[in-house]
Amino acid sequence: MVMSVLLSFMFPPPPFLLVSGLTVISFLILASSFLLEIGGKHLNYSKFWNANPSAQNQIKLPSKAGMLLLYTPAFLAGLASFWIFPPQSVRSTILQSAVTLHFFKRVFEVLFVHKYSGGMTLESAIPITLSYFLSAATMTYSQHLTNGLPEPPINLLYPGIVIFVIGIIGNFYHHYLLSNLRGKGEKEYKIPKGGFFELVICPHYLFEITVFYGIFFISQTLYAFSFAIGTNLYLLGRSYSTRKWYLSKFEDFPKNVKAVIPFVF
Repeated sequence: MVMSVLLSFMFPPPPFLLVSGLTVISFLILASSFLLEIGGKHLNYSKFWNANPSAQNQIKLPSKAGMLLLYTPAFLAGLASFWIFPPQSVRSTILQSAVTLHFFKRVFEVLFVHKYSGGMTLESAIPITLSYFLSAATMTYSQHLTNGLPEPPINLLYPGIVIFVIGIIGNFYHHYLLSNLRGKGEKEYKIPKGGFFELVICPHYLFEITVFYGIFFISQTLYAFSFAIGTNLYLLGRSYSTRKWYLSKFEDFPKNVKAVIPFVF
């Protein structure tokens, strides 16, 4: 029953063990990261770069270098997909463009928008880099495998484009608001204001989740669905921990501001 409903929204899963294996592994890693974040065992970057005692003994990267390491391979994978898998349909062209644009935006923000104060451990940077790179590569490869197949009964391509655009604009806007919190030379954290920050402490995560659901709607493949759900779970956990961090650091943190879902969580 569940599978028949899902297949009305998606292309059939490809008969390739590699893609099926990466779909399951990717989801399990992201889901386990959600549980670790909820339990206080964080990936060591941003305000949590030294949250775990073991981080003190690990190789530390400057935040900007670490973030570039995270996103550049995925951006290059998206860019290379146009050459490796020449677009054969409107859907595949849009999917490749969306994946490439998302990671290009992240690289652009690292270089020209964000202001950093902490660091990142190499031990955390490597698995995140691999996750993003494999997601970009597998997303575009899975889409390539759908060329020539009948379209799903329910076409989500154009709603997906709208959702993706809303997500990428919202994510960029709230990253911009975060960057404006600090004046020149300032490194301390402040309570964010403006936009959806009046409702949740991590609206940039909310819109990143939106981006990946938009990509799933554009793609309509099982891998894109699995990665969107997994990313959703991980960012729920990360935002929950972020809200706890703000509550512990600022006595005047507004208690009505949720973690990532307005009025709910």
